[in-house]
Amino acid sequence: MDYNSNRKKLVLPEYGRHIQKMVDHACTIEDREERTRFAKAIIGVMGNLFPHLRDVSDFKHKLWDHLAIMANFKLDIDYPYDPPARENFNAKPDPIYYNQGNMTFKHYGRLVEQMINEAAKMEEGPLKRHLIMLIGNHMKKSLSNWNKDNATDDRILSDMERLSKGKLKFEGQPRIADFREHQPSNNNHGRQRKKHIRKNN
Repeated sequence: MDYNSNRKKLVLPEYGRHIQKMVDHACTIEDREERTRFAKAIIGVMGNLFPHLRDVSDFKHKLWDHLAIMANFKLDIDYPYDPPARENFNAKPDPIYYNQGNMTFKHYGRLVEQMINEAAKMEEGPLKRHLIMLIGNHMKKSLSNWNKDNATDDRILSDMERLSKGKLKFEGQPRIADFREHQPSNNNHGRQRKKHIRKNN
């Protein structure tokens, strides 16, 4: 029995072994024009394997690149696009440097710390109070994912004070909701407007 495990390893398995055999045969054709015509026929078959991608931008370009890769860059034909260079596949990618800065509470994330620092710089007023309320609500949701039993307003405000290095103080503000400005709701405003209309009529 001829098992796949004993055969040549496929370069791009998504195209299957029959396509790979066609590519290997194309490399053996001596006439350049005939070799180019055969390569175009292979591209047609490769495209039929993924008909839902025909309208995707650069789809044809990718097929020709894949043909060159499957031929181990040895297929000498008239490519409609510049074929990929072998050295580009052997070169190591540039290293990715991650921010290794320490976070006090990883479950809140770095953006929360940055927002708290910005809130600490703001002048006292409704805008700062509203921002603190939004940050607190977000912190409460994040903490609930880790520990639902300890996601209290006291804990959130204590963590916020610690993250701000003491710049934000919350004495006498036991609840996050206390930072919301008290304004009439839209329903109350609508009822008052209807009452005003009936009175004038």
